[in-house]
Amino acid sequence: MSQELSARRSFLSRIGAAVAAFGVGSAASAEAQTGKPAVAATRAFRATHHAEDDWMDQFPGKHRIVIDAVTPHGAGEAVLFANNLYSSHKTAYNLTDKDLAIVIVMRHFATPFAFTDVAWAKYGKAMGDMLEFKDPKTKESPTTNLYQSSAYGLTLPNLGTTIEAVRKKGTYIAICDQATRFAAQGVAGMTGSTMDAVYKDFQANIVPDSRFVPAGVLAVARAQEKGYTLIYAG
Repeated sequence: MSQELSARRSFLSRIGAAVAAFGVGSAASAEAQTGKPAVAATRAFRATHHAEDDWMDQFPGKHRIVIDAVTPHGAGEAVLFANNLYSSHKTAYNLTDKDLAIVIVMRHFATPFAFTDVAWAKYGKAMGDMLEFKDPKTKESPTTNLYQSSAYGLTLPNLGTTIEAVRKKGTYIAICDQATRFAAQGVAGMTGSTMDAVYKDFQANIVPDSRFVPAGVLAVARAQEKGYTLIYAG
């Protein structure tokens, strides 16, 4: 290597070091003068707290999971997944049911499965037609909430596990209010009733340990901000 090339590289190296030092010094100087970090993006993000979401913090547990159910099939899978979480944590980690905080969000076309048999007895035909969901035994629209029955076994995606069974283990259900209103409007048109009357019936007949949320997608988003792991049930 020639002396001239070596000298040139040494000179460029010294300039680079000086520029870097100047940058660090400038950042430190700016922070000292303003009292604020030079790069605001380095701050960790924290979601804004809303008192309306505090119900998600009331469940004890070492692990938090939210299951997002969107379709009639997904509603059954959500129940099955919840049961699988309880059993697998027990066998693999020796944890109890109380060690898990599980919330199932029934939204979109899964929403009616958060309603009791009373609602299904009254509006089942209309809801079944609207959802294109049939009783595997009768091939007709259900007149009961089929995910509250263990008698269907492998013919339904919950594989015999009922909403009541996972509820007793601690599962809580969030019900999409927007989808409930949409369903009430559709059912009212099919039955000759009014949207308000159907909506009130839905409100009065929800499964135990459940609550309405403004929108299912909102509950899924807020749950993740609160440390819940998301499982999508389809």
